[in-house]
Amino acid sequence: MSTDSSETTHFGDRIVAEEEKAGLVHGVFSSVASKYDVMNDVMSGGIHRLWKSAMMDWLAPRPGQRLLDVAGGTGDIAFRFLRRAQGTEAVVCDMTESMLDAGRARAEADQLSARLDWVVGDAMALPFPDASFDAYTISFGIRNVTRIEDALSEAYRVLKHGGRLMVLEFSQLPNPALQWAYDRYSYNLIPVMGEVIARDRESYQYLVESIRKFPDQDRFSEMISAAGFENVKYRNLSMGIAALHSGWKI
Repeated sequence: MSTDSSETTHFGDRIVAEEEKAGLVHGVFSSVASKYDVMNDVMSGGIHRLWKSAMMDWLAPRPGQRLLDVAGGTGDIAFRFLRRAQGTEAVVCDMTESMLDAGRARAEADQLSARLDWVVGDAMALPFPDASFDAYTISFGIRNVTRIEDALSEAYRVLKHGGRLMVLEFSQLPNPALQWAYDRYSYNLIPVMGEVIARDRESYQYLVESIRKFPDQDRFSEMISAAGFENVKYRNLSMGIAALHSGWKI
């Protein structure tokens, strides 16, 4: 990993020092934690639930598997995974304690507590041994990581041989006219929704900007392959507003 303090990265449309980004992202999610799930419903019109169901359909959890869900603070993916197959276990790892607190407060957390753990941790330096998990998921979180390559390398490290990576993330529409229309919606309406519902326009302005900075589907597939994963594929959701990426540690 790079430790050169002169390295820079994007925080939305801003250029910041790499060592600053994690703290800035932590501030965003600490601010929005209590309204995070509500805002997801409002911003996507509830479609994010269909995307997450599609993620589980493709992942196809099997009895006895152990999942690591990174940047999964509110537990949405972990809960879905645990309900899909008996005897499964899940660990939710997030760098923001308040996001984990929001997840623990959900009713599902009590129902599934015997099969579920909550861990504060950094996607670029996971606090888990090598080959600990059968599946690794990250949903709408990897674009917030300072060095995506490091997060993918860590995902590869903690997966068992035969384990699977699955990433759900906002992406790019292949049609320029549709992309233009979607950008107008994102930049003009989502920050306003954030201000009205979460009392936090600035954080949602960042989240919109971060989507546009994230690599497109093909480039992100190349990054997954470069981390060592094989049989890398992706599926567009809602014409590419979001995309599912899959890769295997073989």
